[in-house]
Amino acid sequence: MIFAADDVFTRTFVVTEALHEEFVRLFEDRNPLHVDDGYANAKGFRAKVMHGNILGGFLSYFIGECLPTRDVIIHSQEIEYKHPVYLNDVLNFQAKVEGVHESVRSVEFNFLFRNMEGKIVAKGKIQIGLLS
Repeated sequence: MIFAADDVFTRTFVVTEALHEEFVRLFEDRNPLHVDDGYANAKGFRAKVMHGNILGGFLSYFIGECLPTRDVIIHSQEIEYKHPVYLNDVLNFQAKVEGVHESVRSVEFNFLFRNMEGKIVAKGKIQIGLLS
């Protein structure tokens, strides 16, 4: 198998304005927490909070484009949001192989996203299947 327990993968992602605008355009989620700095400030945030599913997009990119094979499919994923992500945040992503199940051709990862202050902004698990 091409994966081994304890393999670690890293990547850096940036939440750009173009990415945020395109997310809003595609999914039409204009909740004021995500698009209005004044509203977000009034709710105790320093600026508008990025949509959590932007991180889901980064996960999809990681699985589809960054692994040593593209013959994969996501079976399941869980994500916990720990701290807000803001526009222009640089996020360091790390995924560690926690389980390799050769008999059913699946791999489990634990992952986390850290901001530049070192805070974990999100963490979770993702299981993929290896296609024949």
